[in-house]
Amino acid sequence: MDFTHPTSGYHLILASNSPRRRELLSGIDVEYEVWTLPDIDESYPDDIPHEEIPEFLSKKKASAYLSLMQDDTLLITADTVVLLHGRILGKPSDKEDAKQMLKDLSGETHRVVTGICLTSKEKQVCFSDIAHVTFGMLTDEEINYYVERYNPMDKAGAYGVQEWIGYVGVERIEGSYFNVMGLPIFKVYRELRQF
Repeated sequence: MDFTHPTSGYHLILASNSPRRRELLSGIDVEYEVWTLPDIDESYPDDIPHEEIPEFLSKKKASAYLSLMQDDTLLITADTVVLLHGRILGKPSDKEDAKQMLKDLSGETHRVVTGICLTSKEKQVCFSDIAHVTFGMLTDEEINYYVERYNPMDKAGAYGVQEWIGYVGVERIEGSYFNVMGLPIFKVYRELRQF
């Protein structure tokens, strides 16, 4: 029996600048195109629960692309946040901010929440995935080395789990490793199969 890819019949679009998300989507052998729009509003209401922010922003991103979509377009939008003790750790504003975030994460367990929306002209399916990530204690020297060598300015929580800091600093992950990278690809694949 021949294997049929889950996106057959759709022109798949990934709306993301993230090289990690591109790598993960490529890993499931689907053909896709990358679209990015500048200056999409990523604000959210103050009263929204933190765990719901990524899914809210994924829906908001999808709405920005609706006018560009054709009948056979299937759009993937995603957003990831890092949550530590009720605080949102977004992308660092500068190197000092990145170093402070990593000091805060050192020796602690935080949550990584990714929200995803699959959107066509006919329907939209949105879902989230949560992973718990525990860092061992990081020295100032390790933090400085990572920030200076790897420049994690485009990453929520100021780190990429697939980089040096993940190898030497992450003690354990409960949940999807790929979610921590920015796309829970198992769930994405399963939802694409059912779309």
